[in-house]
Amino acid sequence: MHTVSSRFLRGLAAATALAAALGLAGNANPAPSGGANTNANADAYPERPVTLVVGYAAGGATDIVARLIAKSLSEELGRSFVVENKTGASSNIGAEVVARAAPDGYTLYVGSIANTINTTLFRKLNYDFVRDFAPIGMLATVPNILVVNPRLPVTSVQQYIAYAKAHPGKLSCASSGAGSSIHLSCELFKQQTGTDILHVPYRGSGPAVADLLGGQVDSMFDNLPSSLPQVRAGKLRALGVTSPARVSLAPDVPTLAEAGLKDFSVQSWFGLMAPAGTPRPIVDKLNAAINRALASPAMREAYEHGGFVAPSQPNTPRTYAMWIDSEIAKWAKVIKAADLKAD
Repeated sequence: MHTVSSRFLRGLAAATALAAALGLAGNANPAPSGGANTNANADAYPERPVTLVVGYAAGGATDIVARLIAKSLSEELGRSFVVENKTGASSNIGAEVVARAAPDGYTLYVGSIANTINTTLFRKLNYDFVRDFAPIGMLATVPNILVVNPRLPVTSVQQYIAYAKAHPGKLSCASSGAGSSIHLSCELFKQQTGTDILHVPYRGSGPAVADLLGGQVDSMFDNLPSSLPQVRAGKLRALGVTSPARVSLAPDVPTLAEAGLKDFSVQSWFGLMAPAGTPRPIVDKLNAAINRALASPAMREAYEHGGFVAPSQPNTPRTYAMWIDSEIAKWAKVIKAADLKAD
């Protein structure tokens, strides 16, 4: 069985406690640059509290990242940045609220991989994630991890593939819901390995992991922070991580690329967005503040403890826009190949 760093439980508890404490308190087209008046406004920005809208409930990975960056931006820019949770429809409700907000820098959106998946998955959306938003910058990434119930007679990715091929349609793979990065990780895996694995969707990662522990389902490509405590306790077996490189909190768990799936890479990710038309000087000011925050020792420690990875540099509005475009294209292929649709 692959082992996990003992720092994880301490770190996850610290990140969760920090998130609770904080709760108390690609569009490749650049945003309009404006003139002297816009620059004057950007110099004074922000002059009042800024709202960061999260499309998921408090306590999840998106919410934790949002509260960490809100605290840092408050310190960097001298005004309160407040997280507001607007849940529902796979984060589409929160995205729609921000897409319709005034483009003045005072209502921002914490986007995620789900938004690039939703672009193709949903038959109809009341917003366009590329047209209606101005990317500001990436905030963090989190790999997924392939875990199985220990009763399943496999100890490696290659054995998992062999078992799936020997039992077509019988090996099950749980997810936190149809269209989630956990679900799409499984679909991508099936397509790259030519396996027939039964997808079993749940309403959230919690119930999915509970049934995985109970043996009702066999496996799951879960977000790293959710399953690592169970791996450490010996209740789940880790086979591989979906990131391009091994992760520090689970150094003994190989990547799927190491296991033979050279092109397999899935990272849940989070980034900050503004409504389209937000003045470019404000977007640039926020981007610079994000990068300063990400480089701070406090944020690096919080990320390490919580299992998050800071984005690579350069982390600019343009590089984030390019990332969004690549993710939309990537998941469109997977969704179409799997013939997935959501209403």
